[in-house]
Amino acid sequence: MFERPEPTRPFPAMTYQQMLEKVRYEGAYPTRERAEEAVRLVLGGLGRQLTGDERVELAARLPVEAALVLTAQIPDPEPLTGWGLVKDLATRAGASPATTRWDTGAVLAAVAVLAGPDLLTRILAQLPSGHALLFGRAELIQAA
Repeated sequence: MFERPEPTRPFPAMTYQQMLEKVRYEGAYPTRERAEEAVRLVLGGLGRQLTGDERVELAARLPVEAALVLTAQIPDPEPLTGWGLVKDLATRAGASPATTRWDTGAVLAAVAVLAGPDLLTRILAQLPSGHALLFGRAELIQAA
């Protein structure tokens, strides 16, 4: 039986439209356009936080349209905490922190699925505290 070779670039597990529908469902948004606004805002913020191999691997797992939003951002020299990211996104969007926290969770739930558990663990290890909850994971803190 012929075995299919592993692709050098993994294909995203969902299309951009499927990603928008997942975000629309997770965020209970009334329209796909509202879901896309959230995706663009949050992926832009995440793109300013991630560097290195994790950034490259995540971009490869996202649909092309989402990967372009992520990689169009220049990473900040000092990544923000999870709450700092939410506040930054709220300021950029002119929205409340509560609404922005909701948007962030809805988008990053889809990103977590696309990243997979191993890459997500590596991403969270790179970021300051508070990001795990945004991705729907428990924030584990080592005892002093």
